[in-house]
Amino acid sequence: MFNLNKLQKTILAEHVRHGGTAVDFTMGNGHDTRWLSDAVGPTGHVYAFDVQPLALERTRALLQSSGCAPNYTLILDSHENVLDYVTGPICAGVFNLGYLPGSNKQVTTMRPSTLKAVRAAVQLLDRGGMLLIVAYPGHPEGKDEGLMLDEELAKYDRKQFTVSKFRIINSPTAPYFFCVVKNP
Repeated sequence: MFNLNKLQKTILAEHVRHGGTAVDFTMGNGHDTRWLSDAVGPTGHVYAFDVQPLALERTRALLQSSGCAPNYTLILDSHENVLDYVTGPICAGVFNLGYLPGSNKQVTTMRPSTLKAVRAAVQLLDRGGMLLIVAYPGHPEGKDEGLMLDEELAKYDRKQFTVSKFRIINSPTAPYFFCVVKNP
């Protein structure tokens, strides 16, 4: 079986800079926050967002138990408000859209806030930096978010951005992801 998660990290690793700033736009259980924290190293910084207190609790516990460097800020707020917290350029950003695993599946990311967050993330992206956005079409809002992202990201000027989409085409409800790279 093809491992999309492994491919995501392999691609993203080429854009994360040691000492850089990264954002986990959808903190969830903290796995991407931890990976980004390790990738930017102790001199870098990671901002992580979620609207659910449970996500912060789980992420904090994971980071503390793993001996992660104290190079992160956990924020209980919507990713759409990223510009209220992050001002400098980012080398990487990760969106894992959908719902918090092991939680209420009715609480999901929504198109309006996701679109605002993606547009803000693109503003923050440094040259050579990358956004990785995972869509989950297995539920109605996830399917619609993916379609919205297809439409939005197709508009980006290819001289400024390289936008790619990775999908298992014979599994229509499997997660897939977009990569947005700001050209150097």
